[in-house]
Amino acid sequence: MSTNASITTAFKQQFHDTFIHALQSRQSYFQKTVVDRGMIGGSSFTVNNIGSGAMREVTGRYQDKTAQEIDHSTRIAYMADYDAGPYPVDAFDLPKLVADPTYKYVELILAAAERQKDIIIYRAALDGSLTRSVEGGSVTSTALPAAQQIAAGGTGLTKAKVILAKSLFRKNKADSRYEPGTKLYIAYNSDSVRQILSDTTLTSADFMASKFLENGEIGNWCGFEWIPYEELDVPAANTARTIAWSSTAIHFGTGIGVKTDVSENKSKRGHPTEAYGVLSLGATRQDEKKVVQIDFATNV
Repeated sequence: MSTNASITTAFKQQFHDTFIHALQSRQSYFQKTVVDRGMIGGSSFTVNNIGSGAMREVTGRYQDKTAQEIDHSTRIAYMADYDAGPYPVDAFDLPKLVADPTYKYVELILAAAERQKDIIIYRAALDGSLTRSVEGGSVTSTALPAAQQIAAGGTGLTKAKVILAKSLFRKNKADSRYEPGTKLYIAYNSDSVRQILSDTTLTSADFMASKFLENGEIGNWCGFEWIPYEELDVPAANTARTIAWSSTAIHFGTGIGVKTDVSENKSKRGHPTEAYGVLSLGATRQDEKKVVQIDFATNV
């Protein structure tokens, strides 16, 4: 190698020839667990609910019939618009870079879109659902009732809480016993994993515990398919809020599937290349009896 400084300073110094993403979720975990209505035309979509009927005893012959009213309601999901970027790459910098990061920026946009789907579905499970009970009537917000909420009570995500959630689905006739084909899901985070894997009752008594210890994952247990999600609400200090839901509990729609664009910005000096993306989504809870809110302590 030459020791002539005038030569070495002219060399391009090559560092890493690619870019590595920071750790992040790149797929939607919740979309496959809900009713996907596909592409939605317009600013909103509806879910039409109909109540249950009941048989009546006939005590005489040739009696007049009496009409029975059936409850109807419509849930409304409004589409929300999102964008990401633009993430610019200065044209003056491109000759100085061994790797062009633009395509990685597009991947970041696609990953952000998938995570936004989970945010929308999680919020639809917990937040008030817009409801109209009479055609042309006013729209009200229907909250998740207290009967569908399990308090933290200073304890973690215990087996008792999971069993209580499962019993609520059975009580509400919201599981596969009453609605064939229905699956039940529950979201869990890293605190849940730690608490369940360290529960000596589970690891000594449950058959599934051996599977927990074998691969460190919670798959199907106590009648639920466990779905990883780290962005749980924090309603109070050292407390997390997870959800359990049935596969028909939430309806999800896409107004604009994620669209990305990479182009030069002619209005900026040097015409930087920019990566940009847009997305439109909506979701609503179909029935409160199909969702259970579970709060648990994270510091136990």
